Amino acid sequence: MITYQRLKAEHAQKLKEIDRSEHIDLIYEMDRDHLIEISANHECPNWDKVLLQEIEQRYLFELHNGGAAIGSFDGERLIGFGVLAHQFRGKNQDQLQVDLMYVSRKYRRQGVGTRILKDLADEARARGAKTLYISSTETKSAVSFYRSNGSTITDELDQELFDKEPKDIHMVIQL
Repeated sequence: MITYQRLKAEHAQKLKEIDRSEHIDLIYEMDRDHLIEISANHECPNWDKVLLQEIEQRYLFELHNGGAAIGSFDGERLIGFGVLAHQFRGKNQDQLQVDLMYVSRKYRRQGVGTRILKDLADEARARGAKTLYISSTETKSAVSFYRSNGSTITDELDQELFDKEPKDIHMVIQL
């Protein structure tokens, strides 16, 4: 049975249970205000030690600074998680960022990610945010997921996040 719960710092050790691998057939690039499709045909591997450590550090940083995390479990196994960053963003300081979002390969397209995103949106709304800011990986699967959940390309680019991930597709969801 799949369950959802708020995650804590001690759950960081379970992040390695996520199978982040996927076949990437298409990526996007931004050209001013629209997406350009680019064919791709490669496999994105599961975590390596360095990437996993980076993700765990980002997860812990956000939780220790007031961010929130939602996890999905199949029994005791973590199958998906999302992190809502603590820092308000945007010119009106009314945006909160979805900092991390992963669902294990076997559980994608079954509503797990949508439920996690909904719970993060509810938390952001409760904190006073009017918008979720998403800096999405440029893959078709990620961009399509966020678009199917109501996101649009932002017209207010967060320069700090863009500088960190210039190939990401920057989107927002109005709350």
